[in-house]
Amino acid sequence: MLLINTQPVTIKDLAVEQHVFRRRIMVASAFVLFALMLLLVRMGQLQLVEHEHFRTLSENNRVKILPIEPTRGLIYDRNGVVLARNTPSFSLDVIPESVKDLDALIEKLRELVFISESDEARFRARFAAAIRERRPFDAIPLRLRLSYEEMSRVSVDLYKFPGVDVRARLSRDYPLGSLMAHVVGYVARINDDDLLEIDEARYRASTHIGRTGVERAYEDLLHGEVGYQHVETNAHNRVLRLLPGREDAAAGSNLYLSVDVSLQAAAEAALGNERGAVVAINPRTGGVLAMVSTPAFDPNLFVAGIDVKTYGELNQSDDRPLFNRVLYGKYPPGSTLKPFVGLAGLEFEAPTVGKGSWCPGFYQLKGHNHKYRDWRRSGHGRVDMDKAIVESCDVYFYELALDLGIGRMHRFLSLFGFGAKTGLDLGSESSGLMPSRGWKRARHKQPWYPGETLITGIGQGFTLTTPLQLASATATLANKGLRLQPQLVERIIDPFQGTEQSNAPRIVGQIELTNPSHWQSMIRSMENVVHARNGTAFRIAKGIQYSMAGKTGTAQVVSMKQDGEEDTAETVEKRFRDHALFVAFAPIERPRIAIAVVIENGGSGSATAAPIARSLVDHYLQGPDLKGPELQRIAALDSR
Repeated sequence: MLLINTQPVTIKDLAVEQHVFRRRIMVASAFVLFALMLLLVRMGQLQLVEHEHFRTLSENNRVKILPIEPTRGLIYDRNGVVLARNTPSFSLDVIPESVKDLDALIEKLRELVFISESDEARFRARFAAAIRERRPFDAIPLRLRLSYEEMSRVSVDLYKFPGVDVRARLSRDYPLGSLMAHVVGYVARINDDDLLEIDEARYRASTHIGRTGVERAYEDLLHGEVGYQHVETNAHNRVLRLLPGREDAAAGSNLYLSVDVSLQAAAEAALGNERGAVVAINPRTGGVLAMVSTPAFDPNLFVAGIDVKTYGELNQSDDRPLFNRVLYGKYPPGSTLKPFVGLAGLEFEAPTVGKGSWCPGFYQLKGHNHKYRDWRRSGHGRVDMDKAIVESCDVYFYELALDLGIGRMHRFLSLFGFGAKTGLDLGSESSGLMPSRGWKRARHKQPWYPGETLITGIGQGFTLTTPLQLASATATLANKGLRLQPQLVERIIDPFQGTEQSNAPRIVGQIELTNPSHWQSMIRSMENVVHARNGTAFRIAKGIQYSMAGKTGTAQVVSMKQDGEEDTAETVEKRFRDHALFVAFAPIERPRIAIAVVIENGGSGSATAAPIARSLVDHYLQGPDLKGPELQRIAALDSR
């Protein structure tokens, strides 16, 4: 059967199709030409109009500025003995991008070197920050100050640890250890709290900052100025090569202190195992010659980061080695305050000064039964100002204090700096306390009582002083009223600029007495304390080759005496015994040293504190006797 297709057949019109094709070609060509023109215009704008802008951006992407850490300034004593220096050390560094298993790496490295928990914690924090900030190529120290033995062990097996390296650095070092800890202080790693206060740009290359002492007070001078180096980097910010354009970092200034390290060592040796403080000042300049607080600590422990256990032992110790007793220890001045109260009596012509006093061994306020005891139970008999100072008669000063009243005592003793900061250039210290009616009303919401005036006159009650205040006030008395601000830094040398600056004495004020001869009268009485047979410090005068003015003091810690009883060193636990104090200056004619000694729970000032002061003044004025083992150590320090 034959099938026939009945559908119509379409015949192509080639002319029409060619026309459509040509039209499409023209439209496409026009579009391409237009796009090409836009591209050419944009390229022209980038190359000609915005050339400098994008050239700068390109350079900034290719060229980076790396900060260069400045070398920290050195610290010396007055004779050039190095107290703080920078020594080469080795650190164990890790590059994060090369680490695949951080936990495994740390465990393997622990087999070669000691890594404390604090070291690991700091490292992990910086490691995480480097990853977060997309700087995995920065080397991060895991351990600082490797020993040579540790460095050798790691170096031998270094090929086993990709991304781990041993790097040489400059590390802060304190060659005298605990001897200068409370003066020089120490540096420690920069923490988050520091970053809130410091100029981050200035510390970009630094890892440490001054934490205490001179290191902190003079941080701006010691740190120096950061430098920079141009480097070429790739798209991943990896350094490819160094480029021209380097500015060296400016080293920090070198500081020369007024401290005599030989005297400092002698003071530490004299205090021995006692808790206490010694401050010696040059009355002519205000320069601190020695500043010792015992016990102390090794500041080198804090440089690389002290471990939790060691810090806990230092911080929780009953002896408080981290506590600077010179600046923050507040002690009742005891009888060391009597020369200043006596001067107030002379200045205001108190009745007791003119008529003297009778001391039966106690004093009673009119209408009161309470007896204010004298340290000598049998009393001193008839007493004038000189005898009251020489024998330290309490009854005389009870009566004198009542004559003066707390108002006049407060005003006069404040002239010597009691109750106020001395202004020492460490920047931080306690102000102590010189009480007044207004202070008690504000602090305790109570009136001032006459009995409180009496005990203030013998340096007890609310009155509190720091060892530094006592030494400064004694220097002022030695200067007959010229009060100088104590200072530690004597010279500042800028090695980068080649300049030197000397700190001149800073005058705080001049105490003018109505009768200037009263200065000499009080100084003569203090001289008799040491040189007269009835003086409380006469036992230290044997063999003395110069004139010394001094005053013993014993400050009660807690009242434990009952009527008719007397505590002894054997019956009272050590921590409840009286504090021992002594202040002095010498030579009297032209004072070169003023000193204050405080021994916590040391008992009698004449028995414990005064001999220490005598030995130190001998050492400073006459030079050390190199026979003793402690002074052999001093000689070794002098020869460094």
